[in-house]
Amino acid sequence: MARYHPKEAREWAREHLFGVANVTIPTLTSDFKRINEKAVRHDVELAIQHGFVGSLSCSEVAITQAQYGEFAAIMADQAKGRLVIVHHAVFNTLEDNIEAIKLAEAGGADIVLLGYPPYFYPKSYNEVFEYTQKICASTNLGVIIFPLPAWGFSRLHPADIPLHVLRRMVNEIPNVVAIKAEGGYPNFMSAIEVHRHFHKDVVISCPLEHEFVPLAQVMDIPFCGTNYTAYYGPTMPEIFKLIRAGEYDEATQLWYKIDPARKAFASLPMASAGLLNRMVWKYQGWLQGYNGGPMPHPTQRLYQRDMVTLRKGLEAAGLKTTSDADEAFFVGRNPQ
Repeated sequence: MARYHPKEAREWAREHLFGVANVTIPTLTSDFKRINEKAVRHDVELAIQHGFVGSLSCSEVAITQAQYGEFAAIMADQAKGRLVIVHHAVFNTLEDNIEAIKLAEAGGADIVLLGYPPYFYPKSYNEVFEYTQKICASTNLGVIIFPLPAWGFSRLHPADIPLHVLRRMVNEIPNVVAIKAEGGYPNFMSAIEVHRHFHKDVVISCPLEHEFVPLAQVMDIPFCGTNYTAYYGPTMPEIFKLIRAGEYDEATQLWYKIDPARKAFASLPMASAGLLNRMVWKYQGWLQGYNGGPMPHPTQRLYQRDMVTLRKGLEAAGLKTTSDADEAFFVGRNPQ
């Protein structure tokens, strides 16, 4: 159930979407049949300790809707208001997504990150708007609009969701509370354009840390999420605080410090035809103390060469990393 009235959604978002948000990936039990509750609670607690203000309950993995609902509810129960739980709305159909949103809302999720299914192939932006409007009408939660090349909308416009469509969403859908600006990636024009036109209306998120740190020094960007920055441990929340305090030189030096880890991450084949390798993300977090452990098949794989690259990247950056052998990742820190 939402912690705010729908009419207050934008005000709530303005207050709570302030900081850096990571991603929590489900962990299953060793027999791959159930959600590993202890592991999920461990990851939520560590995210709070690291200074993150929110976390995405990742659904882009091979679990059922019922398992996902349980996973999101465990996250919300462990957080108890200390961490914004972001529902990941990327199921197969409009109907599936409405059902999943109801599960997440009942379980205690705070807000929705809206994606678009692989078999949603709109011929016009009117169809994109209508899909978005129907999702938003199905929930009392605030919704984050997410322009992104992965949806396949680039064939309609290079910005993925162009300005006039975003303006219609913001003006006509009252529970649109934020825009996660990754349209037209790898260009960062979306972050500039969306901030210029909408920062007085809704929260603007610049989720890519390599863009956020420089851009946030010249424009007011209150939110960096959701993203992979659990790989850097508490570093990105620390950088965010420095930027908000106007300590730009210190923030920039930390940004340079993590550059070897950033380049290690960027060197891996992370996105295959629009699908992120969540197993790699899970390993990145494991290096910083997160649970790791079983993910259901089918999944993209994690190879030894990838693990060596990511671990050495952290070591070259002078960041803390686990001394545990890589084989322990596949078991996880809280096996059940």
